[in-house]
Amino acid sequence: MSDYYDYYEDDKQDDYQEEAPAAPVKQTSPPPPPPTELQNGHAVRSVPNSFEVKPIKPVKSSLPTDEYPSLSKGATPSFNPTVNGGSHSPQLDDEPGLETPLYKQDIAEDFDHMNLKDELARGIYSYGFEKPSAIQQRAILPCIKGVDIIAQAQSGTGKTATFAISILQRVDVEKMHVQAMILAPTRELAQQIQKVVITLGDFLNVRVHACIGGKNYEHDITALEQGVQVVVGTPGRVQDLLYRRKLRINKLEMFVLDEADEMLSRGFKNKIYEIFKDVPPKTQVMLFSATMADEVLFLTKRFMNKPKEILVKKEQLTLDGIRQFYIQCEKEEYKFETLCDLYATVAITQAVIFVNTRKKAEFLSQRLTERDFVVSCIHGELDQNTRERIMKEFRTGSSRVLITTDLLARGIDVQQVSLVINFDLPPQRDSYIHRIGRSGRFGRKGVAINFIRTHDVQPMKEIEKFYNTQVEAMPQNIAEHITV
Repeated sequence: MSDYYDYYEDDKQDDYQEEAPAAPVKQTSPPPPPPTELQNGHAVRSVPNSFEVKPIKPVKSSLPTDEYPSLSKGATPSFNPTVNGGSHSPQLDDEPGLETPLYKQDIAEDFDHMNLKDELARGIYSYGFEKPSAIQQRAILPCIKGVDIIAQAQSGTGKTATFAISILQRVDVEKMHVQAMILAPTRELAQQIQKVVITLGDFLNVRVHACIGGKNYEHDITALEQGVQVVVGTPGRVQDLLYRRKLRINKLEMFVLDEADEMLSRGFKNKIYEIFKDVPPKTQVMLFSATMADEVLFLTKRFMNKPKEILVKKEQLTLDGIRQFYIQCEKEEYKFETLCDLYATVAITQAVIFVNTRKKAEFLSQRLTERDFVVSCIHGELDQNTRERIMKEFRTGSSRVLITTDLLARGIDVQQVSLVINFDLPPQRDSYIHRIGRSGRFGRKGVAINFIRTHDVQPMKEIEKFYNTQVEAMPQNIAEHITV
């Protein structure tokens, strides 16, 4: 039994950490903000004065409150499917879910009214888009105009396509230098963004390259020397290429931070500062994320020039179309048997199981394999080729169950995922919404199930209150809620 608990200890490893640069890079904390104008003889970048933070309406918890909790009954369902067959209905200017109203001319309810290049429009429709989502309606035109943007929207609503379309509209295909750079916190997300940009720009012939850790440097250097117009990368590799002077961004026009809260609030802050020192002062900066912590908004003042804010209130951040349940597990070892019982009860198209440590991911994968379940396991310690093979198998359906850490909580889009299981409740509150957002992508229906022990009850209540949502006790007819 002691071996069992050894695998359940928190090893406190972070799957978002990139490899250190091969050459030493002098760090500053923090560097001065990039300049755009002169004040008292010194070049500085203009910043907004403040960001408004509005109070959150509390919600009554459906979780048990007694000292030894049991499954609650009669919880009010929180399921609120989107209308029009799962598509995103247009939002109005004064919709309460938006912190900052936009001018009418900044909103386009369909792609035809965005005045996009014909080749880009063909790529968009070929990709399968018919109508822009709410964030695309509001953010694409301001991004195309070149203003700095702080854009926040729910997971699975098309943030990646928002900045990809904006970049492709502005890129000059006749100029063979880096015009746009997109940073993402993980290699998998960076590769996914690269594929989206390439696919949407299929008829434009834009050159896109991913600079990520785990790949040979010579491959990056060769591609950059031949000419690249859009670079997608992870902070560690991009910073190193800049230090080696193999990546030149002196003519950069657009700089995107995807999952900006993760990039700025964790281990990447210093890397982002160092990278930004090489960014020209007139470069447009765009921040995209599903969550924006207050301290991150404050931090953006250092390097953004009067940004246009498209922010969603915290109480609007829970995901319509995703039903959230919990299962009470008295002891840690009961979780495994509960998981096996769950899979014996329902048929699942594809599912993602989140755990908090790499050791537990491997241990759970081993135990499920011993029970003849076909599962895959991915985490940050695997080499890049293995990670790519596992993700390919999962995307193509060769593997239907993927066990992972928070490595895949951000932005990874696998349309067939109908179920997310939090085998462990995430240690960070913001991670919860990113995890459950792996199901119910772009208006589809999905289910999230949380395994909770006694000490998880209070954190679960805090998640309910923070996002103004309800997590219900899992019903007996759970199979009816899961899209097969």
